[in-house]
Amino acid sequence: MDNNENMENMENNENMQPAEAQAAVQEKKEYSSLRYAWGAFLAFFGISSKTHRGSKKRAKLVADIATYVVLLFGAFLMVYPFWWMLAGSFAYTGDTTEGLNILNKLTWWPSTSTLNSGLDHVHFFYNYQILFTSGMVNKIGDDGLRETAPFNVNFNYWVALGNNLFYSIVPVVVGVITSASAAFSFAKINWIGRNKVFFFLLAAIMVPGPSIMMAQYALYYEMGFTDNWAVMVIPGLFGSIMTAFFIRQFLFGMPTSIIEAAKIDGAGYFRIFTQFILPLAMPAIMAQGLLSFMGCWNNYVGSYIFIEPNSIWVNLPHAMSIMEGKQDKDMGPVIAASVMCVLPVLILFGCFQRLIIGSLMLTGSKE
Repeated sequence: MDNNENMENMENNENMQPAEAQAAVQEKKEYSSLRYAWGAFLAFFGISSKTHRGSKKRAKLVADIATYVVLLFGAFLMVYPFWWMLAGSFAYTGDTTEGLNILNKLTWWPSTSTLNSGLDHVHFFYNYQILFTSGMVNKIGDDGLRETAPFNVNFNYWVALGNNLFYSIVPVVVGVITSASAAFSFAKINWIGRNKVFFFLLAAIMVPGPSIMMAQYALYYEMGFTDNWAVMVIPGLFGSIMTAFFIRQFLFGMPTSIIEAAKIDGAGYFRIFTQFILPLAMPAIMAQGLLSFMGCWNNYVGSYIFIEPNSIWVNLPHAMSIMEGKQDKDMGPVIAASVMCVLPVLILFGCFQRLIIGSLMLTGSKE
């Protein structure tokens, strides 16, 4: 009986194979050559279809290539403006009309640079020499020669740089320590209404800064702060709620047992903060200090609103805008000033980027 059943199954299989083959051939005939070409095209990129089966490795390779192409395009959009600014700082625009069209003409290198100007007195760093010597007090006259502009002759690049350093270092150092002390109070000291006060201060972040600048100007004017260094320094000495927020989050990850042990030894809160909290929270404090330094260094709006343009107390970004208005066609020194304004920030971020990113990651700890 078993032999007979096996023979019948073999005969049935032999009868079914030609039928299945005929069905496959018939199904193959139903697809047009265009459909097969489209399926082959998709299979080349690793995508399966009814006519062709794609490779998973090929699909992953194509996806990786597409991802890197998008990332490279984004990197180009980020890096090219810096390259344009660096190349434009070597454009010679003193005796030509290129200063008016440099934004449109410049691609990878200026058509008329300080290397091919054809003038003996123009060298490679000509624009930087003009910037460091007299770029902010001179302009181009109608005859193409430099003449003294009606700008404060006691003001130059080095004064603007000194103002920028003063406005960036003093408020940042004092302000970050103030913010750290507030963060220590909000994170490790239990007092009535601590969280309510903190959330009330945190709500101030929702108010846009430019919307209250007119009120600030009226207040600072009545206090005598405007048109001098005080308006750029004194408000920053009281810290920032954002800086306090990030340091507070960092302090939540620190064990409270350190503070309790210091209390048992007789240490007060001031000693605990200066001898224990500050050294342990130094990564977060340094990172927030660097970020605050970048914000103060690029604070063009504050100087523009609170300080008069002919004052000796304008900072470097504000002085660059004044310089642009005074230079007329000669845009080379202005772009060189932009390079010198951006360069310190790029160097700081390049040296301390791991510290900044690591500190921001550590602020995600919870209480």
